Order: sequence, then structure tokens, then C-alpha cells
Amino acid sequence: MADTNDKNGASPVADRRGFLKALTGASAVAATAVVAAEPAEAQSTGRESRDERVKARYQANSAEVQNFYRTNRY
Repeated sequence: MADTNDKNGASPVADRRGFLKALTGASAVAATAVVAAEPAEAQSTGRESRDERVKARYQANSAEVQNFYRTNRY
């Protein structure tokens, strides 16, 4: 039977497992960094005044809304 150990005495399976463990740990750190980052919506509200945040944004008679309703009639 062929020797499955490399020069250091570790098997290729153990090397793969070590690599996958390191990859999993790096993924967890990256996910934590993404979750901890402030969302874009929270950043944009800091630039708007209070009046701009509470104003009505939907305008039923705007060209875009009328075009949407015209093209999506059933």
C-alpha cells in the first residue's frame, strides 16, 4: 500500500481539513464585519433633514407612476 503521509507526517486528508477549518474561520470573520458595518440606508438618512425624511414621496400623477400602471395593466 502506498504511503499516504507527506514529509511532515500529516496525511492529505488532515491538510484538507485544516484548510477547510481556516476557510470557515475566515468566512465567519468576514460575515461579522459585514453585519457590523452600518447599512447604506442609515448613512443616507444622516444627510437628510427631518422635513425631507417625513415628506410624501409617492406622487400618483407623476409620469413614471402613470407609465408603470399603463404597462402593467392586466
